[in-house]
Amino acid sequence: MEEILKNKKIMISGATGLIGKALVKRLADAGAILYVLTRSEEKAKALWGKKENITVLAGDITEVPLKDFGLDYIIHGAASTSSRAFVSEPVDVMKVNFSGTMRMLELAGLNHVDSFVYLSTMEVYGCPGTDEKISEDRETNLNTMSVRSCYPESKRACECLCASYASQYGVPAKVIRLTQTFGPGVNYDDGRVFAEFARCVIEGRDIVLHTKGETKRCYLYTEDAVNAILTVLLKGETGEAYNAANEDTYCSVYEMAQTAAGTDASGRVKVIIQESSEEEIKARGFAPTLKMNLDTSKLQSLGWRAETGLEDMFVKLVEDMKSKK
Repeated sequence: MEEILKNKKIMISGATGLIGKALVKRLADAGAILYVLTRSEEKAKALWGKKENITVLAGDITEVPLKDFGLDYIIHGAASTSSRAFVSEPVDVMKVNFSGTMRMLELAGLNHVDSFVYLSTMEVYGCPGTDEKISEDRETNLNTMSVRSCYPESKRACECLCASYASQYGVPAKVIRLTQTFGPGVNYDDGRVFAEFARCVIEGRDIVLHTKGETKRCYLYTEDAVNAILTVLLKGETGEAYNAANEDTYCSVYEMAQTAAGTDASGRVKVIIQESSEEEIKARGFAPTLKMNLDTSKLQSLGWRAETGLEDMFVKLVEDMKSKK
């Protein structure tokens, strides 16, 4: 796919995030001309220095200049991924998600792009309670009066905004609903659960779960996510949404923790359950217990396949994080 994008002008928001960094590397190496949006110019310079085919636009996503950059494509991935922020700064989470997405869609229309992809989330489906496969037409049971719903509800609103711009203004917007994604590139102090599991393996500590770990979901390797995004960018249908996950990785959080612990060659790392109170769990911003068994047949019909399994994901994550310790 990369050869198609050589010399194409592509804007990427959320460029210094985990998936954004992987996209920038892949596309820069492929010879694309990139405009990367980030809040931190310092972080961007540390990552890419002065690469000739990368232009850094630093600042607030809601204030990106509305001008014709001559863009061919836009990949919009800027969003808060901090569970704690979902409960401590819910208004900010919603404002940035919605206003930022509207700004990027306006920019897409102004530049007459060939394709626009919005990076959404599996959380738009709410809290499914069975192992039944979840396709893109699945309804949601999100509780609008739960503060933590600021994240998935704003993502749902942004998806509808994409569909609306496609219908009213002809913007070729597509949506990809990503499951939890990880791999090399995760910061050592990342607060997400997969990073904590990897740190425990590196530091020889037991993995402590604050719940019974009954939530079940699929996972996705970073490079598989990049392939999925580029597939939707180039082959996806305007006004459509696509699930992205490795269906073979579907398991509980407890089982995921066991997989991570199993990558410790010494065998010292164990999984321990120390349940927190309901108040503590809410303060941490944990999602309710759910079963998110995503059906990816729609994306696979475009020729995409996930290649890296959960154990290999942790092996590669641990190896990469060790180098950053």
